[in-house]
Amino acid sequence: MAASVGRAGPVLGQWAAPRMSSLHQWRSSFLSHFLLSWKQLPVHTLRTDTRKFHTAASRALFRLRPFHFVVATGGGYAGYRQYEKYRDRQLERLGLEVPPRLAGEWEVTLYKSVPTRLLSRAWGRLNQVELPTWLRKPVYSLYIWTFGVNMKEAAVEDLDHYRNLSEFFSRKLKPQARPVCGLHSVISPSDGKILNFGQVQNCEVEQVKGVTYSLESFLGPRDTPDDLPLSGGSGNGGGQASAATARSSFQSQLVTKEGNELYHCVIYLAPGDYHCFHSPTDWRVAHRRHFPGSLMSVNPGVARWIKELFCHNERVVLTGDWKHGFFSLTAVGATNVGSIRIYFDRDLHTNSPRYSKGSYNDFSFITHSNKEGIPMRKGEHLGEFNLGSTIVLIFEAPKDFNFHLKPGQKIRFGEALGSL
Repeated sequence: MAASVGRAGPVLGQWAAPRMSSLHQWRSSFLSHFLLSWKQLPVHTLRTDTRKFHTAASRALFRLRPFHFVVATGGGYAGYRQYEKYRDRQLERLGLEVPPRLAGEWEVTLYKSVPTRLLSRAWGRLNQVELPTWLRKPVYSLYIWTFGVNMKEAAVEDLDHYRNLSEFFSRKLKPQARPVCGLHSVISPSDGKILNFGQVQNCEVEQVKGVTYSLESFLGPRDTPDDLPLSGGSGNGGGQASAATARSSFQSQLVTKEGNELYHCVIYLAPGDYHCFHSPTDWRVAHRRHFPGSLMSVNPGVARWIKELFCHNERVVLTGDWKHGFFSLTAVGATNVGSIRIYFDRDLHTNSPRYSKGSYNDFSFITHSNKEGIPMRKGEHLGEFNLGSTIVLIFEAPKDFNFHLKPGQKIRFGEALGSL
């Protein structure tokens, strides 16, 4: 037995030796070819204060198939985010409170780099394309099924009536579909979901539970004369009032009557909701401020993820006064909702290329011939979105004002928000 093994050893060695030799030759040939190809690439020199770094041309990097790398990285990140959401849901089912996980600065910057404004303008143009009659029912029926639209409430139920998606999105309701509550002082301006409500604390407003944004960043500075005469008082003692205002906080500047508090309410409009919004109370609109900005999604999941989301996005702030003092309604834009329309404001053009992010433009409805501004009655048509988005109410009221709401509840236009 030993002899047979001894005889087999030389045979295997003689057979393996050429194989190993050819393998070494192949490796040497491949390495030499790779180094020669690398040396032939044009080289760029990067100089720093202490060293020189030599890098190959950028075209060499594309041999690594960056598209596959991006897809794999993005897919991995999306999968990780889904896992985090699943884990949070499991903890919530166990009755444990899950703190919000906010996006990092790099994540917000990356999201804002997506050309959502351009995509939203393209979506808006697509919405204006007239559909052939034979295609209207299939397209609208798919949308109705996807988002749960109740067409029985529409003033016109026949889908062939809507020439394009824009007309379908801005469809009107039957006159009695949304009765306006007359017993409460503030009603819901739109259909939607209540994300948050309550008193404003320390000039911070909650967009969802545990995630806040700055009141001053959201409304903008109070530096225009037209913003100030909201309480209906006279102009006497303006110098003293200005000095007192300068010393007070931004929140206290909005409260014009002693003993009042500042309140807020956030309503999210889903794509399947009625897209028009109405006046939530009897008030006078004195001023409009338009903030061009990003058009990130404002659904509750993103609102829990990005701090000050509403301050990043394009929005139209209407400010004025009601019987208890300061009152404002803000229409916040979102992805594919670059179009925000205010019916009495023909000069407003949202998601326009002529406006850059980070700026704002003002318009006053108070003129020499109109000292009252624009009077709005409770329930009156005020404006519309191109798709679903968000309405934010910030207003002044006495301390005994009460909301008749629950966080997360569905609400319809005309139903009560709160009263004294």
